[in-house]
Amino acid sequence: MKFHVITFGCQMNVGDSDWLSRSLVAKGLTPAPEDEADLIIINTCSVREKPELKVYSILGRLAEYALEKPYLFIAVGGCVAQQIGTKLWRRFPLVRLVFGADGLAAAPQAILRLITEPGLRISLLDFTDTYPERQAAWPEETVPAQAFVTIMQGCDNFCAYCIVPFVRGRQKSRHSAAVVAECRELAARGAREITLLGQNVNSYGLDASGDGASFASLLHRVAAVDGIARLRFTTSHPKDLSPEVIAAFAELPALCPSLHLPLQSGSDAVLRRMGRKYDTARYLRLVEDLKKSRPDISLSTDIIVGFPGETEEDFQQTMDMVRTVGFESGFSFMYNDRPGVAATRFDPKIPMEIKAERLARLQVLLDDLHTAALAARVGTRTKVLVEGASRKPKPGRPSWRGREPGNRVVDFEYAGPGDPTGTFVTVDILEAKKHSLRGKAV
Repeated sequence: MKFHVITFGCQMNVGDSDWLSRSLVAKGLTPAPEDEADLIIINTCSVREKPELKVYSILGRLAEYALEKPYLFIAVGGCVAQQIGTKLWRRFPLVRLVFGADGLAAAPQAILRLITEPGLRISLLDFTDTYPERQAAWPEETVPAQAFVTIMQGCDNFCAYCIVPFVRGRQKSRHSAAVVAECRELAARGAREITLLGQNVNSYGLDASGDGASFASLLHRVAAVDGIARLRFTTSHPKDLSPEVIAAFAELPALCPSLHLPLQSGSDAVLRRMGRKYDTARYLRLVEDLKKSRPDISLSTDIIVGFPGETEEDFQQTMDMVRTVGFESGFSFMYNDRPGVAATRFDPKIPMEIKAERLARLQVLLDDLHTAALAARVGTRTKVLVEGASRKPKPGRPSWRGREPGNRVVDFEYAGPGDPTGTFVTVDILEAKKHSLRGKAV
């Protein structure tokens, strides 16, 4: 049986798909291109409308493709699967498995059963009260130098615009001993950089499912694991970013000077309607403390434009906030209603043309800040964890790509022996491109 995985959405979905692929390989299945696969798994996202619509488009296309492959079947997982559930079966007969985030741990065994029972359909949509531990699946002797470790599932914040608590459930923290054990295993197999994942990592351990360990204490324990040279985490909610976590940026050499801290809006009035539970003054104090703790920290963010009731003045306050903080990069989106969230009842809705115009202005500003931040790195020397060959190497000049501690992409020429993938290489930064840096190995 050959399988192919298609992933939409956040880094947690990427991590989930990676675990599922490894689990299926460990059970004897073979990864393959889409046009060769007998099983196609779509790991979905419904945080925004566009990825959800892409899922339906793919399912429609695969229905035509199945005419030439009568044994093909489809599994749909993630947020859209949780949201739509078994209704997918009626609209798309090829779908034989639907599973939510809490059902992921049982998905590999369910797939094996579906292979042997062609007429069967299975749904794994129940939420669990505790974090559903997954069996380790490492069919390879080694792992990539960069690895992801999930530390929690779900969210308790219920921001007015966000569907996550409805499709990923309430917050469930994983026991700290299990997290540390997985990090040790990864390091022993060759991982040098670990990224801790969760919907809101700063609230790790604050729910009944945890074992009392705080996120700051978890950072210290993971950073102490032998072999881990770099540590990152995502995503953070500003309301739960503690002084102890901020201090960890100064105390832990392995903790990279890079933080994604979603702002969502620079207007206090909009933040209140969003239910974000912080204001701009609180956010700026966090930024000030972070920069005191780690002066070289690189900050990125998420911003929503056109939230119901957003005025031009509100939007200008967002633009001012972006300039004040000096984000190096940001993900920006136009607001759209998601099923069941509180903001669907909020008025007035902002016309599409106004949202699009505001988004364009914001993205120009974010691009300018990103360009300036990259330009400021020219002339510096840094260590790059090599991910692989450059996508666009210059003829006759072997080059590679990786990331430096601030999470900036670096392409660099390398004349050393062998393939440096998975190793650290010291690089002099010589040039800033549109979205990356270029340099030369020392």
